[in-house]
Amino acid sequence: MIYLTRHEHFNAAHKLYNPDWSDKKNEEVFGKCANSNWHGHNYELLVTIKGEVNPETGFLMDAKILSKILQDEVCEKLDHKNLNMDVDFLTGKLASTENLTVAIWDQIAPHLPMNVQLHCVKLYETPRIYVEYFG
Repeated sequence: MIYLTRHEHFNAAHKLYNPDWSDKKNEEVFGKCANSNWHGHNYELLVTIKGEVNPETGFLMDAKILSKILQDEVCEKLDHKNLNMDVDFLTGKLASTENLTVAIWDQIAPHLPMNVQLHCVKLYETPRIYVEYFG
């Protein structure tokens, strides 16, 4: 089994806010992240796939094709967007990095070739905070 990781980048804004709570409770739980004027991040996305190397190509998967999937299915839909308002696959979900990471997995998985498995989606919100999801 071999693992291949592709690194992509996007910028997006969001706020952490539970509409079922009062503004006071949202501020208590989410602090500055509940700011009604939003805040943004420079996200770093690392997607790792796994499988067997194709003896004819020497690849697990062509990294350019993986990059295109990530661009089309994730980055183009998220880059310079408001995660709370502009992203259809986050509708009805709190725009936390945890929920975003799971949603990114769900966006990628159906587009991978049959011989390739999604192993991990790692999303850096800041250089010191990231989430990993293994399905």
